[in-house]
Amino acid sequence: MSNETLSPQAVLRPPLLESTGLNAWYGTSHVLRGVDLMIREGETVALMGRNGMGKSTLLRSVLGHVKRRTGRVQIGGIDMSTARAHAIARRGLSYVPEGRGVFPNLSVRENLLLAGQPGVDGKQAWTFERVLNTFPRLKVRLSNGGAQLSGGEQQMLAIGRALMTNPVCLILDEATEGLAPKIVQEIWQVISTVRATGIAAIIVDRNYRTVLEHADRAIVLEKGQVVVEAAAADLLADSVLQQRYLGV
Repeated sequence: MSNETLSPQAVLRPPLLESTGLNAWYGTSHVLRGVDLMIREGETVALMGRNGMGKSTLLRSVLGHVKRRTGRVQIGGIDMSTARAHAIARRGLSYVPEGRGVFPNLSVRENLLLAGQPGVDGKQAWTFERVLNTFPRLKVRLSNGGAQLSGGEQQMLAIGRALMTNPVCLILDEATEGLAPKIVQEIWQVISTVRATGIAAIIVDRNYRTVLEHADRAIVLEKGQVVVEAAAADLLADSVLQQRYLGV
């Protein structure tokens, strides 16, 4: 979603999420090196790069999960650089981590209801019933524990749980990793549905062509730095850049 397609109001408002000069370390390893990131309301961004280039670290740093970091993080124009993870989540960022992170000993119903809350605007568009209608497979698994679900069902539950928080931005790390092709197709259909509602999103996925098809803009990391920032359609059409930064 370029500035040309954003509404004038969205362009004038502060970015939904913005990081400036973000650095992060794991021990002595300097993983992120001065990363700038900006997401506007309703925008879907594909976060891309080969394995080990810093994608998950960037997401976790923005969300306050990485302890050793420097730089600035703002949400809706409010400085959250020193805020803890729970405070950042309350600003409307909802995270589906790699590995899904469902509660294995809680039922599907409990996993969903535990997360239910109004959004930062006080509205609750994503209700328990709406999530079940979006993920019909979960309807027949309501009493099953998280550990009893297939990988695809766990991912559906993780996304459904994130939507129950009524986020302004949905962050998906490895959206379809390890899932059967049929389930992958269902997940992308849901992502399209969520995108159409105006919720912003940051998506990491190994299938870079598919994620580009579902994004407005692309950001590519290499060795912890942004090396490409472009419209998703432009990167999808550029085989040279794909091979240079994304090809195996």
